[in-house]
Parts: sequence; C-alpha cells; structure tokens
Amino acid sequence: MPVLARLTAAELLRLHAQIGEELRTRGVVRSANNPTGDLAEHLFCAAFGWAQAPNSERGYDATGPDGTRFQIKGRRVHRRNPSRQLSAIRDLAGGHFDVLAGVIFDDDFCVVRAALIPRGVVEARSTYVAHTNSHKFILREDVWSAAGVRDVTAEVAAAMP
Repeated sequence: MPVLARLTAAELLRLHAQIGEELRTRGVVRSANNPTGDLAEHLFCAAFGWAQAPNSERGYDATGPDGTRFQIKGRRVHRRNPSRQLSAIRDLAGGHFDVLAGVIFDDDFCVVRAALIPRGVVEARSTYVAHTNSHKFILREDVWSAAGVRDVTAEVAAAMP
C-alpha cells in the first residue's frame, strides 16, 4: 500500500473511490455513500442470517427468519466526533420495525458495541426533531441495561469479513 502522506489529494480520492468499488464487489456495502450504514447492515445480516430488504424499503432494513423487522443503524465514533447519535429514525410511530439493531464502530471501523433494542425502548429514549420530522436516538452505554436489550457485540464483531 502506498504511503498515504506522499499521495496528492487527487490520488487519495481515486484510492477512496477504488476502495468503495471493491467493497461493493465484495458485497460489504451496497451504495456509494459513507460505508458506516451499509457495513452495519452487512454485519448484522451476516451474523444472524437476516434477509436484507431492498434499498428503497420504508422503515426497516432486514427481516429475520421469524418475520421480525429490523431497522439497522451504525455510528462511527472517532477522535473528531465522539457522538453516539444514530442517523434519523423516520416515522417511528408508524411501527415499520420491531427491533433496532445498533452498532458503534471505532475510528478504524472495528465493532465497539452492538445491541438489539426493542422498538419500545427506542420510543421511550428518542427525541422528536421537528425540523427533520424524525426522531433522534443516542446509543449511550446505559441502553445495554434497558429491559429487553440484547448485547450482540461478539456476534456482530465476529461477522466482520
């Protein structure tokens, strides 16, 4: 691998694009967006045998063998931004998912913590944000001690390709 500090900005961006294409070829990501969400979906589905929903599916990302619908969210926590706020949850009251599958990654995309969180816990701990017409949910450490939450850190970490 080239020494990154010696590459020009154009060369770094080209390398970034090539890495994204290779991750898509390997099935680790499905879009050209930031890989955090796609990686989270890939890991949970690989770890538990869930079927990924089409990209355009409203309100959930995967379905378990028993029909449980999962909304999957990932957050990369790093030195420049330690926030654990997950991406917007749209139409929370619509009941589109049964369980939120959340994972926190570190700077290098290593799994730090992962949990399966019942929708009721998500509803109780979320805050409505009017200007985005969505709910925000922060995957704080105390979530793991909430009733019904299952720590799946080991399973999700083991699914890393």
